[in-house]
Amino acid sequence: MPPPGQTQLPDWDGLKLRVRTLISTHRVMIFSKSYCPYCNKVKELFRSMHVEYYALELDVTADGPSIQQVLAELTNQRTVPNVFVNGTHIGGCDSTYQAYHDGSLQKLLGDSKDAEPYDYDLIIIGGGSGGLACSKEAAALGKKVMVLDYVVPTPLGTSWGLGGTCVNVGCIPKKLMHQAALLGQALQDSRKYGWQYEQQVKHNWEVMVEAIQNYIGSLNWGYRVSLREKSVTYLNSYGEFIEPHKIKATNRKGQVSYHTAETFVLATGERPRYLGIPGDKEYCITSDDLFSLPYCPGKTLVVGASYVALECAGFLAGLGLDVTVMVRSILLRGFDQEMAEKVGAYMETHGIKFIRKFVPVILSLQIFIQVEQLEEGMPGRLKVTAKSTEGPEIFEEEYNTVLIAIGRDACTRNIGLETIGVKINEKNGKVPVNDEEQTNVPYVYAIGDILDGKLELTPVAIQAGKLLARRLYGGSSTKCDYINVPTTVFTPLEYGSCGLAEERAVEEYGKQNLEVYHSLFWPLEWTVPGRDNNTCYAKIICSKHDDNRVIGFHVLGPNAGEVTQGFAAAIKCGLTKELLDETIGIHPTCGEVFTTMDITKSSGQDIT
Repeated sequence: MPPPGQTQLPDWDGLKLRVRTLISTHRVMIFSKSYCPYCNKVKELFRSMHVEYYALELDVTADGPSIQQVLAELTNQRTVPNVFVNGTHIGGCDSTYQAYHDGSLQKLLGDSKDAEPYDYDLIIIGGGSGGLACSKEAAALGKKVMVLDYVVPTPLGTSWGLGGTCVNVGCIPKKLMHQAALLGQALQDSRKYGWQYEQQVKHNWEVMVEAIQNYIGSLNWGYRVSLREKSVTYLNSYGEFIEPHKIKATNRKGQVSYHTAETFVLATGERPRYLGIPGDKEYCITSDDLFSLPYCPGKTLVVGASYVALECAGFLAGLGLDVTVMVRSILLRGFDQEMAEKVGAYMETHGIKFIRKFVPVILSLQIFIQVEQLEEGMPGRLKVTAKSTEGPEIFEEEYNTVLIAIGRDACTRNIGLETIGVKINEKNGKVPVNDEEQTNVPYVYAIGDILDGKLELTPVAIQAGKLLARRLYGGSSTKCDYINVPTTVFTPLEYGSCGLAEERAVEEYGKQNLEVYHSLFWPLEWTVPGRDNNTCYAKIICSKHDDNRVIGFHVLGPNAGEVTQGFAAAIKCGLTKELLDETIGIHPTCGEVFTTMDITKSSGQDIT
């Protein structure tokens, strides 16, 4: 012990010997601090590589500050983590990850690619819009790429070709069937414009489906040709991780092959969720089945209030079918609720029936909704029994078709992610990633609908996939921007939005800090046939203390997607109410309403 009042000096020679011994006796030595996120990131890297390491936590070691001073003398690095591999100083977090990406870390560990080269630079699991975009971009940058895509058939046996949900059972056929319904409305309007026709007009479902499927088939073929032209290997096989950097691929015949890659991208997308009640998979369909259904669905019950549910209900009714929507609670959860209710109201006035507050659940042993087959056929007859969520009321009705559209589940639980340590959100199966779409396993990335907390939109997946490939192989640092992404719900009266819903804006900014401008409008094309005055609606939400910057844009009307797309670019550039007021509108258009809005909700003025 030193005399009272004197501080014992460190045994510098002993500390240096100790540090050198730690470095020389451990394959991987990490000088760390337990609270440091960068230290934890480096440890996660080695864990993902299944490499053992020894970490000395300097913040809980008595002579930690002195050891850090010795390290500074030895390495000229004063920060943690301070990483050594087989006696060689690597550096901090960034240096370690750089060494991992350029292969030098693997060489130091004795796992050199030169000894056992990977089959591919990049393997993408999922051939949807995002996966294809990423694969083609990586191939264009000179990398050897493989894409695996496999569609597990629906309970009714429906499957499809390369291209993912959007092309085959989503955006493309949905928009085309929406257009078919709009043409029916246009035929009705045409009489007021002087068109005369005596023959009764009727719709042929089979002709429409055949034409749409032929177009989709041409897209499937085009994707395959594009991959071949860019030298991307395509396997119509189910991919599953069996060990780090290695997958098993199983084709439809059960034939298995194995492939390795330095980097993987998960782009597996989602599939419709079923109710979990008697008869759902045996007798009901989902959007995966609807667009190729070989017969007209007839009288249809749509279960759900998602955008998929309302879009499908809308075009089915527009084609002349008897359609009912069963809603558990609110319409279009996550969207602006004022706009959502207006969407529903318009649908109701045009003949679509809504059954509110009924829920498809099983409670204890008592079934509260079930679907029974009364008669086989194309379509057959089904009996639906349901119970109200608010009381003892029982609902019974017969339908030809029951379409389930209650949400979608991420396709992540059966591809071996647990084998290589990739974490998922156990509640929804989605994959948490950082701002570069990287999972907790450094060589595995994820894009598209399976990302936790991100938008489920095709253009988002495409953008993320392209930018990811450019960052990995093109020296880019540009990241996907998930803020202010425009979207449109293609209900009979289309709803376009960009930015925040009014409810979300109030949560984030406070109602007192917002100004909401709104207006009803009547499209000129609707005036002659006398259609739906005071139905179309426009709204912008502005931040008072940021020059009235537009933070929410909403429009309900024809061609809402086209209108919203243009304004979305302006919102990205910081659009304000003043700039809108200074913009001269194009007359007569629906979009010009945003250049003449002067009524605020706070004023209480009537907009009818």
